[in-house]
Amino acid sequence: MDSSPSGAAGAAPRRPWIVGVSGASGTPYAAAVIRALLAAGEPVDLVVSRAARLTLLDETGHPFRDAHWREDLRRWLARGANGDPEAFGPAGKADASAEANLPAGANLPAGANLPAEANLPAGANLPAEANLSAGAGTRTEDAAPARATPSAEVATPSAEAAAARATPSTEGDLRYWPAGDLAAGPSSGSYPARGMIIVPASTASVAGVALGLSKDLLQRAASVTLKERRPLVVVVRETPLSGQVLRQLVALDAAGAVVLPASPAFYAGAVSAQELVDFVAGRVLDAAGVPHRLYRRWEGTLGGGRDGLR
Repeated sequence: MDSSPSGAAGAAPRRPWIVGVSGASGTPYAAAVIRALLAAGEPVDLVVSRAARLTLLDETGHPFRDAHWREDLRRWLARGANGDPEAFGPAGKADASAEANLPAGANLPAGANLPAEANLPAGANLPAEANLSAGAGTRTEDAAPARATPSAEVATPSAEAAAARATPSTEGDLRYWPAGDLAAGPSSGSYPARGMIIVPASTASVAGVALGLSKDLLQRAASVTLKERRPLVVVVRETPLSGQVLRQLVALDAAGAVVLPASPAFYAGAVSAQELVDFVAGRVLDAAGVPHRLYRRWEGTLGGGRDGLR
């Protein structure tokens, strides 16, 4: 797939799913959704809020930095919900070497008892999604307004703070946009996109989108998604919910969003934290209309989930 914003002349434009990660607890949900979208051959535009960076640091023990986002993203996506740092990396799968020569983004069938995205082609240190886009490493949330030409170079830490905002250059089906870049592609309704998924969605992000605040790119992209009548899936991760938040969720539902609480079910026979996470990720993809094999679907047979994933 052409990774330029509009594709080559005469080609269909790239139409990504925008994935916004807010500061709510639940970064494994976001990782599972991103892996599954890439495994299904869907392009992804990623926005990670400032608050989400703190949550990632807390839940994974590793930072997420603009200048080193590719390295940080690979490490994040390789991590399983049980804390295994290589659950989805080559070292974590016995057959990873056999997949090393498969094309990135290949839509592979699920393994015997593994979610579909677990059986992916290997990249540098990850499966298919290891072949990710470059670019935003030369940009920061507080950077100057001048836009530079696309570059695949990654800024050094000293250059990060003073780097000019640049349009992203891409190497695959994932593009990263800093949350402070309100001139980024997803901030405009003319930017081609399939829709947006906010996972996990904090109550602060719910309020911002419901009220149309657009205080950062995540909220602005969600507002654009609603006004353009594109699918918006809001994976709220909070409990209990106050009356005010419930009213804001009702407002989002009335505006056309799908409000999808991060609430895993147990009928699919989950026996691990990762399988519970994958159930929620699967329901997110169901709401987005993206095919997957992340969990066993109900077929009307009691106890069917105990037979294992198909």
